[in-house]
Amino acid sequence: MGRVGFFTDTSICIGCKACEVACKEWNAVPEDGLAFTGMSYDNTVSLGADTWRHVAFVEQRRPLGHQEPGVGDMDFRWLMASDVCKHCTEAACLDVCPTGSLFRTEFGTVVVQQDVCNGCGYCVPACPFGVIGKRESSGVAAKCTMCYDRLGDGQEPACAKTCPTDSIQFGDLDELRERAERRLGQVREAGTASARLYGHDPGDGVGGMGAFFLLLDEPEVYGLPPGPVVTTRDLPSMWRHAGVAAFALLAGVTAMALPIWRRRG
Repeated sequence: MGRVGFFTDTSICIGCKACEVACKEWNAVPEDGLAFTGMSYDNTVSLGADTWRHVAFVEQRRPLGHQEPGVGDMDFRWLMASDVCKHCTEAACLDVCPTGSLFRTEFGTVVVQQDVCNGCGYCVPACPFGVIGKRESSGVAAKCTMCYDRLGDGQEPACAKTCPTDSIQFGDLDELRERAERRLGQVREAGTASARLYGHDPGDGVGGMGAFFLLLDEPEVYGLPPGPVVTTRDLPSMWRHAGVAAFALLAGVTAMALPIWRRRG
């Protein structure tokens, strides 16, 4: 099997949260709080160490597609989307991990080995999507593994398996990208001109995502960065500049010290 991934078609997400439940059950992800957030039916708010799948609920005061405008306060649409780790082609979390706890699997996914993680937390700010978190109980990093154990047995991830509408689709990444392009055309033809693909382009700031989306509005509406860039992109040039600065400092100190050494000599 080549590189695999997720294509999430948010136009058919019904917000059932079956993916959240299946993810927690299969991966034994701890409960992440049942507090009332006041954000529609969203009680998880964002991804983290104990939330590997997050279903967003976005309420907007406008109709969806060809729907007729409603009456007063009922003229709105409800956008729902199941977010997950993007398994980036250029993954900053991999670049900064000092122990090799994070690694690229044979399926092209990015996985955390929690028994190797030393809890340094470098990967947390490195992720441009805020996906990774550290568990308070153990202090180690955790995130979606795309059900690495299931992939090894030829099974699809638990979230995709349980999705009742096929909003979450799993398979060969290249095939999913072709399928997404066709689906985008259908959605736009149905009247949703604002529909777009997010994360499918290998030429973007993270080299393309292993989990990409069909969105019905701007990425920011769903809490996604509009132009994500791998945070370690500038590290080589930064090290070069630091090296030049260090050499210049050393040369300056040497130039100042030479006259003193000569007088003493």
